[in-house]
Amino acid sequence: MSINSPAVHFIDANLIMYAMGGPHALRDPCKKIIEKIRDGKIFVATNTEVLQEILHRYFSIGRLALGEMAYRSLVQICLTVFPVTLQDTAKALELFKTDRGISSRDAIHAATMLNNGLKKILSTDSHFDRIPEIKRIDPTKFR
Repeated sequence: MSINSPAVHFIDANLIMYAMGGPHALRDPCKKIIEKIRDGKIFVATNTEVLQEILHRYFSIGRLALGEMAYRSLVQICLTVFPVTLQDTAKALELFKTDRGISSRDAIHAATMLNNGLKKILSTDSHFDRIPEIKRIDPTKFR
């Protein structure tokens, strides 16, 4: 399967974090998606910024073992992990200037997606809905 295939989704950090986290309304929907990825029913890619996000969050709250498990789990399920390039940061700047309602981190993710031909993202973050070229798949609505 080509990485540029429309069947490959970008996976955001929040999916793995909710799936591995404590009780929360998003935990079960995210766990179901992770299970479908592991079963080969969904194909995903991510970028190095998502991995950094996971490490930053878990290490900043002193949950090193969980951070390592989340990091390794995400790397294992992804077809590829894209580097964040200068081309991606330039595209992110353009996205950020166009719509200040998205965070700089989300703009980086969106830019990485667009520069690598991905159009769908698995994320709980509704800010991606503001980017017309990207379709966000909400875990609570995923079948």
